[in-house]
Amino acid sequence: MPDYLVVAGLSLVTAAIVMTLTAVAAARSGHVSVVDTAWGIALSTVSVVCAAWSGTWQSWVLVALVGIWAGRLSSHIFTRSRGHGEDPRYLAVLGGPLSEVGLGVAVRRVFLVQGAAVWLVSLPLQAAAVADLSWTWVAWLGVVVWAVGVLFETVGDAQLAAYKRDPVRGPVMDRGLWSWSRHPNYFGDACVWWGIWLAGGLASGWLAALVSVLAPVAMTVWLVWITGARLLEKTMMKRPGYAEYAARTSMFVPLPPRRARAGHRR
Repeated sequence: MPDYLVVAGLSLVTAAIVMTLTAVAAARSGHVSVVDTAWGIALSTVSVVCAAWSGTWQSWVLVALVGIWAGRLSSHIFTRSRGHGEDPRYLAVLGGPLSEVGLGVAVRRVFLVQGAAVWLVSLPLQAAAVADLSWTWVAWLGVVVWAVGVLFETVGDAQLAAYKRDPVRGPVMDRGLWSWSRHPNYFGDACVWWGIWLAGGLASGWLAALVSVLAPVAMTVWLVWITGARLLEKTMMKRPGYAEYAARTSMFVPLPPRRARAGHRR
């Protein structure tokens, strides 16, 4: 227990430092949405702290898994948001632009919440840092699930980018993975964190699994009902053709389309 308290404390301090630096960057840029890029950086940094404490190959594998995921995510978000203004989600959370509401409001409503979320999601990393590896095969199963998640995220984002570049695209993206799931990138992100839980939490024994399972559960809840799919659906349902697309396509878990669309362009 003392070891876990130390690792938990170090993880919390690390998340706080990264979010403090991110708040400074937000104040300079005028955009709170920089926190989306910092999210992956914070988790990657926590993973290194946990691995440095434990020194086990399991924890260093987790560093690689989190680092690859974080690098891809941060690069994708930075490229997508470059040249754009504040994310409308944060305008709604803050009640206005940062220049009007002030940094204090942003710290309370965004950066403290994001820092706590980083600590919560890092529970499997913390568990692996203090518990002995119990089942090696479960750790490698976690790597496989993680790889499936990264594949869905990468392919889904690439297909969406290609759709946006298509001058004759239809009003709704329903090609490739998007014909099986309305949010394949969010599904992939959930798989990533269930894989990390398998590799770091369950592989370290039942107690470590129970302590850390809240991390992938919370991530999935956020992706589906809070900050991800459900929130985006409210906007997308106003787009012509989206209701019909939603009627035939699974929202989250990829499933075969419920019916084919006559004359659909592939």
